[in-house]
Amino acid sequence: MVLDMTPAADGQIAAGRFVLRPLRLSDTGLIAHHAADRRVAEATQNIPHPFPPGAAEAYVARAMKHERPGSVWVMDGALTGLSELLGVISLKPMEMKPGCKREGQSEVAYWVAPAFWNTGIASEAVRALIAANPLADRTYFAEVFQDNPGSARVLSNAGFQYLGDAEAFSVARNARVPTWTYIRKLD
Repeated sequence: MVLDMTPAADGQIAAGRFVLRPLRLSDTGLIAHHAADRRVAEATQNIPHPFPPGAAEAYVARAMKHERPGSVWVMDGALTGLSELLGVISLKPMEMKPGCKREGQSEVAYWVAPAFWNTGIASEAVRALIAANPLADRTYFAEVFQDNPGSARVLSNAGFQYLGDAEAFSVARNARVPTWTYIRKLD
């Protein structure tokens, strides 16, 4: 059976055991709970640790604005008996030069709640997002910290190709961390 990964009118994307759906205000509490986990924060570039009061509310408000560049979805497993918030995945459109028109490239970023690590949730989310290609991109990029080989496997299993080593600043770690960069051409 082949799932239809085309985004529904409400922005939902079928992803196997769950759906990817736009954030809503009711997600704030679970986002705050999971983002406050040091393991989640240290696996991302932008989540601070300790997680400050009001940060989840501000994040959800930004993500819900239509003029915000990029798209953010919750991995929602409520319909299949899983948690309502398994994690978050996003696309951030990339611009080649300031002020230039977008060139059909986005950066994929995601995090999964620790209770669902090593269960295939991230892999299903990334594959569903690629299949739906909601921003009609030609190319996806992704970057993972080198001390997170699980996320690197997620990308490799979704058809991403290794580009090279780099480094990125981690807010939670307050340090530059070595990364692996990946690319995925979309047909």
